Amino acid sequence: MQYRPLGRTGLHVSAIGLGTMTWGRQNTEAEGHAQMDLALDHGITFWDTAEMYAIPPIAESYGRTEEIIGTWFKSRGGRDRVILATKAIGAAHGGFPWVRGGNAKLDRANLTAAVDASLKRLQTDVIDLYQLHWPDRITNRFGQRSYVHRPDKDGTPLAETLAVLGDLIQAGKIRHIGLSNESPWGVMTCLKLAETQGLPRIASVQNAYNLLNRAYEDGLSEISLREDVGLLAYSPLGAGTLAGKYLGGVVPPGTRRAIDHRKSRYDTPNADAATKAYLEVARRHGLSPTQMAISFVLRQDFVASALIGATTMEHLKSNIAALDVTLNDEVMKDIEAVFARYPDPCP
Repeated sequence: MQYRPLGRTGLHVSAIGLGTMTWGRQNTEAEGHAQMDLALDHGITFWDTAEMYAIPPIAESYGRTEEIIGTWFKSRGGRDRVILATKAIGAAHGGFPWVRGGNAKLDRANLTAAVDASLKRLQTDVIDLYQLHWPDRITNRFGQRSYVHRPDKDGTPLAETLAVLGDLIQAGKIRHIGLSNESPWGVMTCLKLAETQGLPRIASVQNAYNLLNRAYEDGLSEISLREDVGLLAYSPLGAGTLAGKYLGGVVPPGTRRAIDHRKSRYDTPNADAATKAYLEVARRHGLSPTQMAISFVLRQDFVASALIGATTMEHLKSNIAALDVTLNDEVMKDIEAVFARYPDPCP
């Protein structure tokens, strides 16, 4: 396993991180425990979860993934071997009524309640990386394009949120902080507030990044490199799309699209054409399509960790093996040719 710096924290995270959001819906507690055992055996010491998981979000599965991780810690006693990350949701604008009475936001009352509840479910005393799952303000996220400026919906000021997180660090409940589903403006504003007001400095940004969505490269990649705020890349397989299993509108039983009532951000007009082209690149070079996709993410110097998730042990093993796959110049030339034809069909 490779290990990479987590911002300026002094911590190093495994280049492949363990995604957990299927545990509690698509995977049982026993299956989640088996995945954690396998991951740790392969040196995957960075694990990412969220209060909102399992996904797709419903009231019955809220917090369930954290509970499964907590029972693993209790039964295995391996907490000191893991860099543990979780997240608190931002304003949902009427959604998720089961989370803090439908009034979730990134203010003091909500963040304090969210941290305490996560610590209890995780059966631990401290969270290594606490992330804001999405901003309180209106931004382009989860596939949205065409930003609409709504300052009346800004919610909790970023300075106030960072101050609360600073207090939680002082209280020993969290060690470091990060952002998720964030924009260049949000990242730079948080960095400026840390520098000018002595507030805690963000260590990472967790955004989607994959062959179907390279939007991170447009502005955030430079910030990651110049400011030491690495990307924790989620959905390196485009929520399974790059495996080719959804081509032609097929939705296999048991897959995420089969159980998610929401339209997938990877179900777009050019998604099939781009996916087919990437599958052909992999075939031409004798590569596993999923391993090629993960290897592409891992080779980016702004990526701190690529978060992989799987519903089967076979898929998890295959995804981990992507660390040993090297994409040569010919493969990269072909990938860039596809990207030129189909740039970011699934933002």
